[in-house]
Amino acid sequence: MQKLKELSIRAKCMSLYHPLCQFFRALVQPEYSAVTDVYVLMFLADTVDFIIIVFGFWAFGKHSAAADITSSLSEDQVPEAFLVMVLIQFGTMVIDRALYLRKTVLGKLVFQVILVFGIHFWMFFILPTVTERRFNQNLVAQLWYFVKCVYFGLSAYQIRSGYPTRVLGNFLTKSHNYLNLFLFQGFRLVPFLTELRAVMDWVWTDTTLSLSSWICVEDIYAHCFVLKCWRESEKRYPQPRGQKKKRVVKYGMGGLIVLLLICIVWFPLLFMSLIKSVAGVVNRPLDVSLTITLGGFQPIFTMSAQQNQLRDLTEEDFSSFISSYRYTPVSSALQFLEAYGPEDVTVADLQGSSNSLWTISPPSRQYLSQVLYLDHFPLTVSWTVQRNLSLGAKAELASGKHVTYLDDQTRLELIELLNGTRRQPVVIQDVFPCFMRAPSDSNAKPIEQLYSGVFTIPFDQPAASLVPLAGGASLSDRREAGLQLFVFSDKVSPPSLGFLAGYGIMGLYASVVLVIGKFVREFFSGISHSIMFEELPCVDRILKLCTDIFLVRETGELELEEELYAKLIFLYRSPETLIKWTRR
Repeated sequence: MQKLKELSIRAKCMSLYHPLCQFFRALVQPEYSAVTDVYVLMFLADTVDFIIIVFGFWAFGKHSAAADITSSLSEDQVPEAFLVMVLIQFGTMVIDRALYLRKTVLGKLVFQVILVFGIHFWMFFILPTVTERRFNQNLVAQLWYFVKCVYFGLSAYQIRSGYPTRVLGNFLTKSHNYLNLFLFQGFRLVPFLTELRAVMDWVWTDTTLSLSSWICVEDIYAHCFVLKCWRESEKRYPQPRGQKKKRVVKYGMGGLIVLLLICIVWFPLLFMSLIKSVAGVVNRPLDVSLTITLGGFQPIFTMSAQQNQLRDLTEEDFSSFISSYRYTPVSSALQFLEAYGPEDVTVADLQGSSNSLWTISPPSRQYLSQVLYLDHFPLTVSWTVQRNLSLGAKAELASGKHVTYLDDQTRLELIELLNGTRRQPVVIQDVFPCFMRAPSDSNAKPIEQLYSGVFTIPFDQPAASLVPLAGGASLSDRREAGLQLFVFSDKVSPPSLGFLAGYGIMGLYASVVLVIGKFVREFFSGISHSIMFEELPCVDRILKLCTDIFLVRETGELELEEELYAKLIFLYRSPETLIKWTRR
């Protein structure tokens, strides 16, 4: 009885094992197969999946529902989920290309089984756990899975039919028309795609050619295909001899080229002008600080304005301010004010008293009284404007300073004030301009075109209690004791265009215009050196020679491949032979 049970179990196992073996043997070693090639469709399906991953990667992470891949990459942050999925997707495309070139049906079958089980386990078990969303609630994952199922169907059909015995050239070179020409040119413009394809084909194809020789054949074939497409277009749309070009062609092609070249030449000026006047963002100051220093000693006055002490200028005040310069001989003032509006001007109300005591030691104070007798004693007024760096400013802090050398009378009055023999305040003229420009960089400068007067600063007590009196031009007749600074803030570019605006006008000319000009110059010059290769009337024989090289390589005639390659090289080395081969 025990033996009978073992025999029955073995028979059941064999009944399952034999059909599976026959099924896989029929796939790997079929007696008859209708050979087909659907690799292009599989590649397109993988490309669509790649695009879905790039633009919908947020659906494959837990806390990235509101993330954007462009913003993440601009901040030099690569999400781990995005990196893993892109590398896996790219790796499967490379493996698929290698199996296609080696024509390994068994390897394709094993790869297909691994992908089917791995992707289904990931999509229905791992992904819902990571994202905390069920599969039927993840629309992007469903779209990616649908395209991948299409890929699985095409792969199964390729395995069932078998790989083609000959892989000849690019699938875009099968027809010679405008559509294939532009698609082929676009394929060659994708960075590193042509080079990667050529190297992979050389690695996984049996050949006697070196890598440089292989690339040479591919380049000749691509060049001849482009020439063949243009010759076919000339046959379809012939140009009669002795007839001038139509105006539609001249103005349609030449006019667009002229307009494009003009736009490239003036692009930096137009871009920097329009980006600030049309799309510019007002970057108001967050903090305005002022410091006054006698010589190299500790600051005698320190004050800053924040929040409520920073107020915007009204349109009425700004209009009256502009009108005050219309009857003055200062012509450059109105020209400067044309670039600003009331929203660009911020009034900083600084208190007249310092926010910190003048903590100078008695020896330093005595030494200060001595050095005041020297000529060229400086008084330095420095300021700092803080902006929001995220709005597009090149620097968070914009600073500057103004140095005034005290005259003899002022120095003597300061000595008397320090010694306690003087009770009247010491007034220092021409110390600080009341208008300041805060550009996007770190250099804040006084606006010399605007002020006709300056602030006079009276030193009241040796403890540095300053009461600056506003003098000169002002925006309002109502002034309080203190110091008012009018900060003119330049508009900054939007954050989305900051990567271009950060170069500046000269940077754009050096990095964009000159680089593009170099490529344009290569197109318009050096044509005479390539006439013998560009002006070929008929390239059919050269294309046939390249196709013969592909054909003998696929059939294993490697010695003949080497001979045909030598014939192709000799053809391009001999201009007379090339003329004979390219006759109509």
